[in-house]
Amino acid sequence: MNAIVIALIVLGSIGLLLALVLFLAAKAFYVEEDPRIDQVQEVLPGANCGGCGYPGCRGFAEACVKSSSLDSMLCPVGGAETMKKVGEILGMASVASAPKVAVLRCNGSCANRPKVNRYDSAPSCAVAAALYGGETACSYGCLGKGDCVEVCQFGALSINPETGLPEIDEEKCTACGACVKACPKMLLELRNKGPKSRRIYVACRNHDKGAVAKKACAAACIGCSKCQKVCEFEAITMENNVAYIDFNKCRLCRKCEEACPTGAIHALNFPPRKPKAEKPAAEASKPAAEAPKPAAEAPKLAQAAPKAAETAQTETPKAE
Repeated sequence: MNAIVIALIVLGSIGLLLALVLFLAAKAFYVEEDPRIDQVQEVLPGANCGGCGYPGCRGFAEACVKSSSLDSMLCPVGGAETMKKVGEILGMASVASAPKVAVLRCNGSCANRPKVNRYDSAPSCAVAAALYGGETACSYGCLGKGDCVEVCQFGALSINPETGLPEIDEEKCTACGACVKACPKMLLELRNKGPKSRRIYVACRNHDKGAVAKKACAAACIGCSKCQKVCEFEAITMENNVAYIDFNKCRLCRKCEEACPTGAIHALNFPPRKPKAEKPAAEASKPAAEAPKPAAEAPKLAQAAPKAAETAQTETPKAE
């Protein structure tokens, strides 16, 4: 019994001693934290999506407090309003940035890109991409297994059963960039939302030459450069046999959309085009008799007029 009591006293003494050491170490190495970090974190949306480039909202708040400027800081979920609040807390001006939205750079629907084999494994784009090129002849297109849908915390993505491609809800998309990181084919891109949510982009990333790309997908970019030639603002570049539209230079004129022979360029949320004016039916069916006589016949008519007048005078009967 005495041995048990002694053991308890010894263990308790060791515990108290270690607790005292830890307490003294915590006091000696204590780092005072800026209270503004908590204030900034409170105004952040708390999504912890990592779209800002930092590990969660806490990491972003610490980076904002330590930074000397908010020019390169942006919370994609909170947007300009949130950054304005952060600037007020820190006494710094926040730069207003254009709102962005995710777009899918692939138009390989079931109709445009038929399947040539069947995938029977884990329902994951990452797994499928690691195994082979996909169920279609286009190894650059969307795999349609929904990795982007799973990582979206805002319900902005869903797989369309008819096309087999993910659809993006503009109202729910916060441009956090989680879907961009999840896509193994790098088909999702964050682009400026544009005035009135209008934007133009190339829905293809096929790097094969024109004939090969067109055979794999009817809506593929064939690298013909027609869109680049008609663009007056140098917004379109050609790289690896596929066109890319720079949204910072694009003026939404839609000339590239008209020039594209395969429909690879998508123009979203634009009003329908006005039909081209046609000639009235009355003018088109004008009888040939009403057509003006050639100028060459005018002198002949002028010469014939005096002769006709003389003939009329000689044939007039005398009065009795």
